Parts: sequence; structure tokens; C-alpha cells
Amino acid sequence: MHQAGSFDAAFGAESFGLESLKNVSYNLEAPPLYEEALRRGEVVIARGGPLVAETGAHTGRSPNDKFIVRDALTDASIWWDNSGAMTPESFDKLYADMLAHAKKLNLFAQDLYGGADPSHRLKVRVFTEYAWHSLFIRNLLIRPQRSELESFVADLTIVDLPSFRADPARHGCRSETVIAIDFSRKLVLIGGTSYAGEIKKAVFTYLNYVLPAKRVLPMHCSANADTDKGGGAALFFGLSGTGKTTLSADASRCLIGDDEHGWGEEGIFNFEGGCYAKAIKLSREAEPEIFATSERFGSIMENVVLDPVTRAPDFDDDSKTENTRIAYPLDFIANASATGRAGHPTSIVMLTCDAFGVLPPISKLDPAQAMYHFLSGYTAKVAGTEKGVSEPQATFSTCFGAPFMPRHPSEYGNLLRELIALHGVDCWLLNTGWSGGKYGVGRRMPIRLTRALLRAALNGSLAKTKFRADPSFGLLAPQSAPGIESDLLDPIKTWASKEEFAETAKKLVGMFRKNFVKFEPFVDRAVMGAQPGVR
Repeated sequence: MHQAGSFDAAFGAESFGLESLKNVSYNLEAPPLYEEALRRGEVVIARGGPLVAETGAHTGRSPNDKFIVRDALTDASIWWDNSGAMTPESFDKLYADMLAHAKKLNLFAQDLYGGADPSHRLKVRVFTEYAWHSLFIRNLLIRPQRSELESFVADLTIVDLPSFRADPARHGCRSETVIAIDFSRKLVLIGGTSYAGEIKKAVFTYLNYVLPAKRVLPMHCSANADTDKGGGAALFFGLSGTGKTTLSADASRCLIGDDEHGWGEEGIFNFEGGCYAKAIKLSREAEPEIFATSERFGSIMENVVLDPVTRAPDFDDDSKTENTRIAYPLDFIANASATGRAGHPTSIVMLTCDAFGVLPPISKLDPAQAMYHFLSGYTAKVAGTEKGVSEPQATFSTCFGAPFMPRHPSEYGNLLRELIALHGVDCWLLNTGWSGGKYGVGRRMPIRLTRALLRAALNGSLAKTKFRADPSFGLLAPQSAPGIESDLLDPIKTWASKEEFAETAKKLVGMFRKNFVKFEPFVDRAVMGAQPGVR
């Protein structure tokens, strides 16, 4: 443990306003962070060696408690329809009150990188109240070499204090929980939540703001490649539950990363040095690579229920939350990339779980269609698992990550479209949802079908087949694929009632068009022509 006063010059605590802190520990590695987290009673150890933490009332992100300081820099550049605004004066008060609160605490600091491409790398210093939060963000971001720490000067500083309670009247926020980002001062303040994911998503939000100005597209997607040299790279966009992590974690391909990437002039690069995988229903048989991380020293599991005697995790138990998680370094995955980088992608796969059962299992997209579906960010969730509840619920999250996109979606969409055209990328819409009827009537798309179609798309063979135009959505769907029954590729042929299919398809088309109205002023005629029901 190092006293803050003796490290101010090297690590910037004093310049940040932390001159009177009781104690700050800098850049501790996993063993001492284990000791501190256990000594403080923050965690327990599970069988095999991972730490297990409970995050209390906040078992996920708090999007309604996230704010951006509205000032001269951000006033005209932030998508305010999607972002809460905080005045500079309110942020000043929040900043002062959090620093005063921090003086009573023993803090931990990590100096880390966001971004595997050195030319676009963000230097991040993260102060945390909890030792396990320090290990979490050390797992999730990129860890510098020890020699690089001596001259480390942060581009972004994050202060994470779960025990701090915000005052809405004083701090201009909504509740006692607050995530406040000041892009001008390059500061992030997080208080009133123990959910560690807020820290990493703050880094992602910051990169989403600064990178487009450099002609780099930030993306909420996973990525893999044919080899560890980064050839034949593929991007996987998708919302929760669509298969983004599962389908990219292919033992026959090199994993670049599972969640957040940039696409610049040299190719794609991971923002992170770790993975934050969902643990609910995790099994050794279905996801062996991810399951193995749950038995390793250094991993952190959140809100996972343990057997009280053996400390073995029960990944089927959702009594605390369905959003159980495992955070681990990327190198815990055997086929992970050592560099976190790859060339320009040859394929983009947009994943959707269509619980209405009307989208083809796979469709080829032209650049305008790719932009349309990227801006739409469609998936569908089932209304519930109770008996008799069968009506799906459409979900549209633009850019497949609306909560982390501070700029207007058209900025990201236009950049994606340009990059697709420039590099001749094959784009696909892969439906991992229902076939033969909507949820409650049909069945989930067979995983063997999904994997076979994905394999054919990535190896280039699917692009050479004959396609038909889907009558409802204007999408080009293959008429045949190796080892796949042709009827499975045409959704209407899997329904018992063709009339019900037509009615359901019309309903979903209407949802797409209603959702896209807000983007119409920002797109050209080609993208408007990509709407379902137009072609």
C-alpha cells in the first residue's frame, strides 16, 4: 500500500484534487487485490479460485442515471435525445462532494489502456473504492508493461465510489446513483452503484465520442479472424441474447474480442484486454472456453449463486439476477489474439433474434441495407416465460448499442457504410430467432443451422449461391446452402398458416418503419429504399 502524498508527482493524484487522501494503492496486480478484497469482506472465493462479488440493488447498468455535461464542446455534438444533460455547475458540485467523500477512504488506482491500436489508444486512470472493482477493470482493459507506467499520463480519469450518494437537488441528477461524464475535462464520476460494468461502459462511451472525429468507427460488436495474423476478420453486431459472444467464440477461429472494437485506417482493434461474459445458463458442454474461466484464479464472477458447502457455482440460478457475469483477461481464452488487432474485415454479421419468426435465417445486405439495419438495431424478446404468454416484443437499439452512443446514430451509420464500400465487405443479417411460427408456436432456430450458415457466409461459399428477394423485407435470402434443407431458408414455408405468416410479417414491417421515422431526415434515398415494404 502506497501513501498518496509520496506519489502525487508521478501519478497525478494531487493534480486531480486528491491531495488529502488517506491512502491510494497504485497498479496492484491480482494477488494483492485478492488479499485486500477478502480482508475487506467485499468478496468470497469460489471453487477453483475466482472471486465472487454481489452488486446489491444494481445488478446491471443504470442508463437513466447517466449524464453528460452540456457545455460549449458538447452542445452541438451530442445526441441529446438519447443522453441526459448535466450543467457544468452541477458537475462542479458533484466533483467537489465526491472528492470530499474520497478523503475518508482507502482507494485503488489502475493505469490502463483503452484500445489495442497504439495510434488510437486512450490512457485511462481509474480510482476505485473497492479492491474487486480495481481487479475488474484491470481484467477488462489493456494492461501496460511495467516500464510504461513510469511515464503514464492519463487522457481520461474515472472515479468510482459506490458508497457515495448523490443529491438530485444539488447535483442535477435523478437519484442517489449517478454516472456523470465531462468530455471537456476528461473526467467520469460514478457514485451510488456497485455494478462494475459502469466503469468499462464509461470508457466505451468516451471512445464512442472521440473516435469518429478521427475517422475511426467505434462499434459494439465482437470480432474474430481466420488466424492469429488477423486475416479473414469478421465482426458480429448484436444485442443481448442474439448470440454475439457465443458465435464469435469459435475454437476454429482466433478471438479478437467479445464486445467493443474500433475500425480505422489499419483495420480493426479491440478496445479491451478482457471479456465480460454473461454467466446465466453457462455450461461446460455448450461454451467450454468461457466455462473454463469460471474455474481460474483471477476471474471475477458477479451475482453468481454458490453452493454453501462446496462453493461450486450454480449458473442456472437466477435468484439474484439473470445478468450474472464473469470478468476475465482475454488471454484466459486459448485461441484469443495476442495483439487484439486484425486487418479490415471481410465479413460483417448483424445478429437478430426474431421472435416473430418471419425474417429469413440469413440474408445478404448491400451497403444501404447494412446501414438501415445498423441504425435500426432490431431484435425481439419474448414477453416472458409464464404459461400462455406468447406475444413477442420488438426491441430497436440503434447501432446495436444506443446507451453508449453519445453522437447522433447517423454519424456512425454513415461511417460504417463508407467503410463497407471502401473495403468490399460482405454483410449478412443472421436470424437466431424463431422458425415455423412466432414465439409460443414455432421453435428456436436450430443451432446447427445457424452455425452452418455462418460458416458458409464466412468462408465465402454462401455469397456464390442463388438468392431470392424476400417479399416482405426486400432482403436477398439464399435459395440453397450446403447441408441445409431449402425449405428452412424460406420462413413462410415453415409456417402452417400462410395467412398468419403474412399478417405477422406485415405487423413487423410496420414496427420497423415506425421506428425508422426519426432517422429519415438524416439518410439518403438509397437507405430509405432499404426499408421493408419498399422494394
